[in-house]
Amino acid sequence: MDKRNAMRAGAVTAAATLMMLMTSPAMALTQDDGEQAGNGLTVAQTLGLYVALPIVIFLAITGLVLVGTRKSAKKS
Repeated sequence: MDKRNAMRAGAVTAAATLMMLMTSPAMALTQDDGEQAGNGLTVAQTLGLYVALPIVIFLAITGLVLVGTRKSAKKS
């Protein structure tokens, strides 16, 4: 039974690898009709979007959880 599972896992892995190789990202270089590239982000926009915004969201969620925990702890 172990041999058959190993063969099946190998076949699935090989098929997935083959599919990833066949779908090349080079196809993304050709643009479709009507598609226009937008302006790039500045360094400040990139840092704000990918660094500051996740930190602010994390802190907001943490704050909401702490407020909810303190309210339920006072009732007990």
